[in-house]
Amino acid sequence: MTTSPSLSAAAATETPATPSPSEAQPDTKPEGKPKLAERKQAALPVLEQLFSFYPHLFGAEFLPLKRGIFQDLLARHPDVFARDALKAALAVHTRSTRYLQCVAAGKARHDLDGAAVEDMAPEHVVQALVELHRRRQARSQDDLRPKLRAQLSAAFEASGLSRQDFLARVPPQDEAMTALLDEALAQSTQKIARQEALNKAFEASGKSAREFADMYGVHERDVIKAALASKRRAQASAVAT
Repeated sequence: MTTSPSLSAAAATETPATPSPSEAQPDTKPEGKPKLAERKQAALPVLEQLFSFYPHLFGAEFLPLKRGIFQDLLARHPDVFARDALKAALAVHTRSTRYLQCVAAGKARHDLDGAAVEDMAPEHVVQALVELHRRRQARSQDDLRPKLRAQLSAAFEASGLSRQDFLARVPPQDEAMTALLDEALAQSTQKIARQEALNKAFEASGKSAREFADMYGVHERDVIKAALASKRRAQASAVAT
């Protein structure tokens, strides 16, 4: 089988740390670099097979995998993958920076056929964002916390959940990360309050978005955005209850 340069390079250079929340539980035992390198090297043949079968999932652009993908792969390819080798390869894959990036982006989880089958859970987005921040901060002298705070705010707003429901789903963080998350949610809470007030006034007006915007001197796109955000939050709240 022809080796894909992009896949091999990615698997060989990624630095595993906290496992992806979608596939494995964090392993807190420290490992030496030789052992990590050996694990990545051992996983390459299986990763190459996965790439050949499912380039839409394991190719140049990774997609988040549905939970239970391990069992799906074993069932579809019973004579191809050894259980332990497949498990180890998926662990390397889902701990990779490229995989965490697609989780942090909030992309839906996909099955083997490439169909989006499950929304990405907000807590998994947060875990991926925090892990990516830690990896980047370790290589940078710049303070990357403002960027992470903005990303956490965006993740909270995209979830459509209330602050209470969001925090109930996000696993505990260390003191520094907890403080940063609190700041992010405080900023978003103020923004959401303004959006809700705008949408309430818009709904009570009985006007179109353009008419309302012209009457009150606001941008039409802000009126529409507030209405859509309010609807999304209401839907998420209904699901949560």
